[in-house]
Amino acid sequence: MIPFNRESLWAQVTQTPQWDVIVVGGGITGAGILREAARAGLRALLVEQRDFAWGTSSRSSKMVHGGLRYLKQGQISVTYQSVRERQNLLHAGEGLVEPLGFLMPMHSKGSTRLIYKLGLSAYDLMALRWEHREYSNEEMALLAPRLSAERLHGGFYFEDAQTDDARLVLRILQEAVADGGVALNYARVTRLLKDETGMVCGVSIADAESERIYEAQARVVINATGAWVDGLRADVGGESRIRPLRGSHLIFPSWRFPLAQAVSFPHPHDGRPVFVYPWEEVTLVGTTDLDHHADLNAEPGISGDEVAYLLAACCANFPALDLTVDDILSTYAGVRPVIGTGKTDPSKESRDHVVWLEGGLLSVTGGKLTTFRVIALDALETALPYLPQGTRFTADAPALNPVGKALPRAADALTVQQRTRLSGRYGACFAEMLNEAPPDSLTLIPNTRTLWAELWWAAHREAVQHLDDLLLRRTRIGLTLPQGGMMHIARIRALCAPELGWDETRWQHEIERYTQLWQTCYRVPARALIPPIKAYLPSEWPISSPKGQQSYYGAWMALGGALVTGIAGVWWLWRKRQAHP
Repeated sequence: MIPFNRESLWAQVTQTPQWDVIVVGGGITGAGILREAARAGLRALLVEQRDFAWGTSSRSSKMVHGGLRYLKQGQISVTYQSVRERQNLLHAGEGLVEPLGFLMPMHSKGSTRLIYKLGLSAYDLMALRWEHREYSNEEMALLAPRLSAERLHGGFYFEDAQTDDARLVLRILQEAVADGGVALNYARVTRLLKDETGMVCGVSIADAESERIYEAQARVVINATGAWVDGLRADVGGESRIRPLRGSHLIFPSWRFPLAQAVSFPHPHDGRPVFVYPWEEVTLVGTTDLDHHADLNAEPGISGDEVAYLLAACCANFPALDLTVDDILSTYAGVRPVIGTGKTDPSKESRDHVVWLEGGLLSVTGGKLTTFRVIALDALETALPYLPQGTRFTADAPALNPVGKALPRAADALTVQQRTRLSGRYGACFAEMLNEAPPDSLTLIPNTRTLWAELWWAAHREAVQHLDDLLLRRTRIGLTLPQGGMMHIARIRALCAPELGWDETRWQHEIERYTQLWQTCYRVPARALIPPIKAYLPSEWPISSPKGQQSYYGAWMALGGALVTGIAGVWWLWRKRQAHP
């Protein structure tokens, strides 16, 4: 099985007179739509103008979570859907989607603690489990020894999950292609095709890697371009609705910022939730939530103000570590596709998804990484009138296909944890990758969890067109190693050159291109652009919620928590009664 051979996939595009579904956008939403369409037996094509997961879906906070803060904001349906989908992904995606424990320090007593107890109870009951716990100061000191004890009044523990977002997109696309779907990266839609009535009936596609241009007809075109969704909508008269919001992150070496689990706390400047947690042998800190006014077609990067903002939160809550800008390993920023409603505070905008049908173009955007299947099925159900009669979608199908238990002999060289990790990331291709990989590549790249074989496999089978595809999305060493992993470029070239077919000129061009990209968008900005962190450290710390906000949020969490707890409790009892009449 060849997951992403561009030549054979382009041949399918030109040989198919009409598709049932053409999906524009190769992020998590587009991948989910292609997967469910292929599962239903439809002729489905996905095209992405950059690389798969190039946008938001490789720059998220890496969390598969229920959105506890959305419950706090009264977005109960978003929280419920997210919790249920998180559980589905944990069940199906072992090695790719993994449990992540969270500590939430408390800096107040009384009603606030009761509100959080109620909210966490509702959060657990939505998942039909009971995982949260309350800890004393002494217990918090054992679990997070470097956490500040100033004004600490114990804390809470709850569970969510984490993933490698780009690999999740690749795994879903791989399964869609195995079921007959077609997925092309670096294939840009230049215009929408319309029939004699003015309704959208296809797209014109330009291959960014050649001079090929092809017009593809379809029963329905689905615009799943995320933050870019308004671009195609404009061609059918749709008004701009997206409010692009930038979320930026810092990455520290794990030895410099050691953590055993995630810690979430309010920022000392404005009370917004900030988290720190271990991921891929580094510690990730996030996130900001700011209006993004830059060109969406330019790769986003963190600002100096965001660096100071996030670093201030770390220093306030972990003062013993004495973290500075010099300790930051790398940074990254992503743009969220949020539906704008005019709220002053970007964080108060809803994270729910929307579906629009305009002039024959079906557009879907918003939502969260965790709920990609819910979003995909909603979009396809809306498209049903355009699809072949008898088309059915299976909402209770597994989120990811089961991976076979049989292991090749090459797996003997790996630990149990490495086998689980690789099977989760590569699914049905896991055994094939190990069997075909060069013998000396089944070892770890120093200071990472990544095998050299993963670089080779990406170059061999995963439609890599540029060096940043390889180092920032197929693997994540561009984020987790100093200078984007360039200290290993000689071995990377020796391992991948035969598969990529790049000559000396092309390699030098790719190295220069990647170095420029990393220096511009993934390193810490120039010191002159970073304000002193004291600008984000008020004299009184810990900070209380802004005036009126605590009572507002508290009322919502109490109301939402009570309602959902009651509904979930009744449902739980009903399920138990059905199982044991």
